[in-house]
Amino acid sequence: MVLSNIWNLGIKELRSLSRDPILAGLILYAFTLAIYVAATALPESLNKAAIAIVDEDRSPLSARIVDAFYPPYFLRPSLIDQSQMDARMDAGLDTFALDIPPNFQRDVLAGKSPTLQLNVDATRMTQAFTGSGYIQSIVNREVTAFVQRDAHAEPLPVELVLRARFNPALSEMWFGSVMELINNITMLAIILTGAALIREREHGTIEHLLVMPVTPFEIMAAKLWSMALVVLVACSISLFFVIDGILGVPIQGSVPLFLTGALFHLFAVTSMGIFLGTLARSMPQFGLLIILILVPLEMLSGGMTPRESMPDGVRYLMLAAPTTHFVAMAQAILYRGAGLSVVWPQFLALLIIGSVLFTYALARFRSTISRMA
Repeated sequence: MVLSNIWNLGIKELRSLSRDPILAGLILYAFTLAIYVAATALPESLNKAAIAIVDEDRSPLSARIVDAFYPPYFLRPSLIDQSQMDARMDAGLDTFALDIPPNFQRDVLAGKSPTLQLNVDATRMTQAFTGSGYIQSIVNREVTAFVQRDAHAEPLPVELVLRARFNPALSEMWFGSVMELINNITMLAIILTGAALIREREHGTIEHLLVMPVTPFEIMAAKLWSMALVVLVACSISLFFVIDGILGVPIQGSVPLFLTGALFHLFAVTSMGIFLGTLARSMPQFGLLIILILVPLEMLSGGMTPRESMPDGVRYLMLAAPTTHFVAMAQAILYRGAGLSVVWPQFLALLIIGSVLFTYALARFRSTISRMA
């Protein structure tokens, strides 16, 4: 009888959701366009940065440096005079302006240390920080190669060979798409369960449930499984058709294992959504609570900043958050192809946290319903 009530109440929740075009549109957007935009428009990427070069040396070395800048990181350099440099940057035409001084090649070959001037438009913050490092690396590489072009030059005693694992092309699309999927799973699970509870309270249907032979556990469990099912199905479709299909991001590990871990995570965050739904009296209040909860959950989970870089207090505190363990588990499976023998601690942590959140949310839900009765 209990399972039958939970099943029927869950079907009712799915029907209610299907009649809500706003939430249906949010689900569609979160698992399609939002992931595509996050993967293709990351602000950290250096893409087609505008650069101008003042070549006062007119030497083979300076020409080599000019030719080293090309798409996709930089646009083809604009060769300008020194008198144009400040005016072009004031007009916002160039992000970088590199000035190669006279006699640059002669001084390099003489063993001197000539100075190049690089002007940077620091209002374009992400490109300014990233691009400056790129330009310095490019200039150093070209100067070193030019000086050592003689066949009799002695090789360097140490050679560094870079091998980028799990993302050989160093594509930010791979990181952005998966992290957006992880964040949207958390966001939608909390929103859907909390909105389902508040919607019944606003429509007055919660009073109908109170006179039926159902318990608060059955009502809450029905909301959890139905909303978790919606998010899990949307996640699976997005993983195959958007991330793997449209964006071409390879999935290294077991998708069923990831979806199982997502189910454990959904158990925790849907319980959190019910708890927030009992605190809020209306959808606007619920929206404000979500902002207070989601921002630290996503920023401090280890997805944006490595947990090793955080203060010790924050790292230990965030061990109580389900997103910390879900991010670690998802990255290990989808990026590195980890199996259950590697991610079982995250599964166990999600189960424990979910059980605690479910118990606390159920107690709060029972208290709320008893006051309404």
